[in-house]
Amino acid sequence: MPEGHTLFRLAREQQEAFAGRPVHVTSPQGRFTAGAELLDGRCLDRVTSYGKHLFAHFGGDALHVHLGLYGTYTAGTGTPPPPRGALRMRWEGPGPDGHGVWTDLRGATVCEVLTAPEVDRVLDRLGPDPLRARSRDGALAHRRIAASRTAVGALLMDQSVLAGVGNVYRAEILFRHRISPFRPGREVGPEEWAALWADLVVLMRAGVRLGRIVTTRPEDRTRRRGPAGREDAHYVYRRTGLPCRICGTEVATRDMVGRNLYWCPACQAA
Repeated sequence: MPEGHTLFRLAREQQEAFAGRPVHVTSPQGRFTAGAELLDGRCLDRVTSYGKHLFAHFGGDALHVHLGLYGTYTAGTGTPPPPRGALRMRWEGPGPDGHGVWTDLRGATVCEVLTAPEVDRVLDRLGPDPLRARSRDGALAHRRIAASRTAVGALLMDQSVLAGVGNVYRAEILFRHRISPFRPGREVGPEEWAALWADLVVLMRAGVRLGRIVTTRPEDRTRRRGPAGREDAHYVYRRTGLPCRICGTEVATRDMVGRNLYWCPACQAA
């Protein structure tokens, strides 16, 4: 599932390509026909993201998209290819340089038109997003974590606690701070959380800049100079059975809240 940095980049890219101009909106698949007709030909004001949610604002209405596990956007310039398969929604318009631009949406969990009050209700259900300037103190997230006996590894995946963090950031941020994913949330202290939150802001902003998640420090990589290769990008995520980069213990995995959890049993001892 795309994590918060991906949605942030998508919002910025769609803003640059379409904002300030009318957008031709269609639903070749037919599942979004009513919404497409409501938005078609209207001027796009802005595109924003919050956590894993994308909002394209057309006057008083907003297109709300949640990609879920399988949703994807593709985009291009010039004439778009003929619609094929389950193409939920297509945007077409004049780009900022006068050439045509387009983007296609497939497989999204949510694709709907909301009013402003309905958008507010979606946002009210979400915890703070590390990529949103007004919520970067993380205090609300820690209050919810500190009040819970649930394992912190599960709490970090709860979007009502923390918005935008997915399976990769969960595994990597807990390893970087040597916190067991099985520790109850109420045992994560305020200073510990403050350090974790600040690190998460840095990592997610780097994810926006790079277009990928890199959590390893140069001194912990096989190749210490230059950009991190795919094999060096993470400490524990998808490294089951491989030696921990710090202590050599085999990285472990098990299911937690429906997703594979990765951790080092030695560095992150309970």
